[in-house]
Amino acid sequence: MTSHLRNKMLLRNDLFLKAERRRGGFDVSFIRERMTGTIDFLRVPPTRPNETIEEAVRESLRQTPKALPTRFLYDDAGSELFERITALPEYYPTRTETEILRRRGGEIIEAAGYDLSMIEFGSGSSIKTRILIEAALDRQKCLSYAPIDISEGFLRETAESLTQRYDRLNVTALGAEYFDAIQHLPQHTGPRLIMFLGSNIGNLTHTEANDFLLRIRSSMGPQDRVLLGVDQVKEPAIIEAAYNDRAGVTAEFNKNLLRRLNRELNATFMPTAFRHHAPYDTRFERVEMRLYSLMEQTVAIQDLGETVEFQDGEYIHTEWSHKYSPTSFSALLNGTGLAVQDLWMDGRGWYGLYMLRPEAA
Repeated sequence: MTSHLRNKMLLRNDLFLKAERRRGGFDVSFIRERMTGTIDFLRVPPTRPNETIEEAVRESLRQTPKALPTRFLYDDAGSELFERITALPEYYPTRTETEILRRRGGEIIEAAGYDLSMIEFGSGSSIKTRILIEAALDRQKCLSYAPIDISEGFLRETAESLTQRYDRLNVTALGAEYFDAIQHLPQHTGPRLIMFLGSNIGNLTHTEANDFLLRIRSSMGPQDRVLLGVDQVKEPAIIEAAYNDRAGVTAEFNKNLLRRLNRELNATFMPTAFRHHAPYDTRFERVEMRLYSLMEQTVAIQDLGETVEFQDGEYIHTEWSHKYSPTSFSALLNGTGLAVQDLWMDGRGWYGLYMLRPEAA
């Protein structure tokens, strides 16, 4: 990397950091510069009133049916388990999305514009994103990339790995919830490609997803674009197999949430006393991930000062995974101020990558 390019990258990043410090929007907990690139780690504090695990768990377990917030599935252990899920033979979304990126990555970057930067919600290990990073670096001198994830351990590992691999890459990693991160997205002189891959949009309810896209639109300039990974409605048996794998990795991922509550809230959940199952509801076009109690039992959550009663066969809801048809996806975009610019799909029509642009005023 030339000194001119490196100084340009550092200047952009320094201006962003100074602006965010003035706003008081985050704590800077990890800043490191490397000769192979730059890394900044930013922690964005939660803003929603029920954001703490104590408040959220208390509220959700009082619902009927009982529930636990999806976001707490993704601690470091949960994130590692999810990475294993993406490699399972039954789990088609990651494999299919990767296939599209490999075939169409150059087209996607061309459609996003020259001298772009990338922002990615729910980045995880950023394995698939490397295809787009490489396509962008083939077309421009340097690239700024901002991964956003709630698993800070994963985020740091990803940042280190990326800057060691790509010497013209500048990483600004945001440890944050999706909605909290929107007001802190790095600015850029050129177009920004805001990515939400892995069908993560499906983990939000339709109302949440619509609100999320509306907020993203409010943060966009006219040249910015959104790249959205969307799992399409298909044969229910194919979908159910992806979330009920024979190796039991998804079951361990789901039960890891109980282990986290035991560890962080001094709860007494017995993971072996619950059974994972994720049925697909064709009426609502969604997978509903659940943990079924295998007996009548009482669970104490000592840090909350509460006990929770479970009947035999009663379940805890832990996650949605919505699938979209052309009609339901069109309804999702309604009122967001976003319109479809391009669509890339696999040959079977199982999965789509939508590029969205701001609608003309």
